[in-house]
Amino acid sequence: MHYDDRISLEPGKPSRGQNVTVEYRGLLAQSGADSVWMHCGFDGWSKVQDIHMRRSAQGCFSCTAMVQGSKEMNFCFKDSANNWDNNNGYNWSILIK
Repeated sequence: MHYDDRISLEPGKPSRGQNVTVEYRGLLAQSGADSVWMHCGFDGWSKVQDIHMRRSAQGCFSCTAMVQGSKEMNFCFKDSANNWDNNNGYNWSILIK
């Protein structure tokens, strides 16, 4: 699922216990970040983790996370210089089915 021009998710609405792959093409990727991590949590930022993302030949970053919540997955991104892309303070969230 194409979330917006910066984020893609597969599957677009995952279930608890399922893996979701996130592709990131946002500000940090466009600014030449050498490494990016997805900072994610579930159901209001519980079970927080940082997942290192892999860079593709096209310049986007991707990672896979297991869905550990029952309502929503919350996430934002940071680079190795501790610059953050938090969707202008709103972070991102997807519903869990």
